[in-house]
Amino acid sequence: MEGLIGIKAHTIRAWEIRYNLVPPKRTLTNIRYYDEEDLKSLLNIVTLNENGYKISKIAKMSKQQIFDLVTQLKADWHNDSVQILSLSNATIDYNEEAFSNTLAGCIEEMGLIQTMDLVLFPFMKKVGMLWQTGAIDPSHEHFASNLIRDRIIVEIDKVEKPHKDEPKRFLLFLPEAEMHEAGLLFARFLLKSCGQDTLYLGSGIPYADLKKIIAAYKPDYSFIVLTSLNLGKDINKIVGKVMDNLNVPLLVAGSLISEFDILVKDQLTPLKNVCDMVDFLEDL
Repeated sequence: MEGLIGIKAHTIRAWEIRYNLVPPKRTLTNIRYYDEEDLKSLLNIVTLNENGYKISKIAKMSKQQIFDLVTQLKADWHNDSVQILSLSNATIDYNEEAFSNTLAGCIEEMGLIQTMDLVLFPFMKKVGMLWQTGAIDPSHEHFASNLIRDRIIVEIDKVEKPHKDEPKRFLLFLPEAEMHEAGLLFARFLLKSCGQDTLYLGSGIPYADLKKIIAAYKPDYSFIVLTSLNLGKDINKIVGKVMDNLNVPLLVAGSLISEFDILVKDQLTPLKNVCDMVDFLEDL
């Protein structure tokens, strides 16, 4: 719950006691819980609160008034917290049209780079946490991930690759047990925009195949992305396995890089955020 709406449980309880805002339901054994409609109501309330509305004022509004105000806020594509809310609500409802429209609007107004940095990466991190903790179903995570993946591919196809006299070669893949492609596809978008060459292999690449791929393609760099929370404790073990099968510099991006300490090694460059990725490519 806290991961989805960004408010501590004791704050939600205080709102409930003081203002009777979204009282929880209870199981037969008296355990508190919120259904999907409750989650959406809380998301709307938090969004108004983050945009300057006092809880005491929100508590006096009807559900329709709250909905109408949030709808007005959604017109501001540069309000990243509101757009993350829109994507969250669409995910809970499995509403493909609403999700796609929000994503398209953000990209049209801000471009893919800013949308990934300010909206999609924070949203995907939030959804991943909820999936891991059981707050939402795995199907919700797959729903959102696949729509994001499809949209990034569309944006890659739109890029007219600029001519570069001596482009670098990048091998892009996900190590075993990492299945989330959005970050890796975004790296492909950035590389194509910079005129670099890529071999994109996606997920499920066995470590044993890497040496053969390296020998055939002869990349200047390899590039992986680590985002799955269940990989966190083993992040250095995974990076080590990858590097044992490479003889080229390795770039590592993804949310886990900024959350867990990664051991410094020769030929290893951690890229902790979008700015790091963009700056590295611009310096090539």
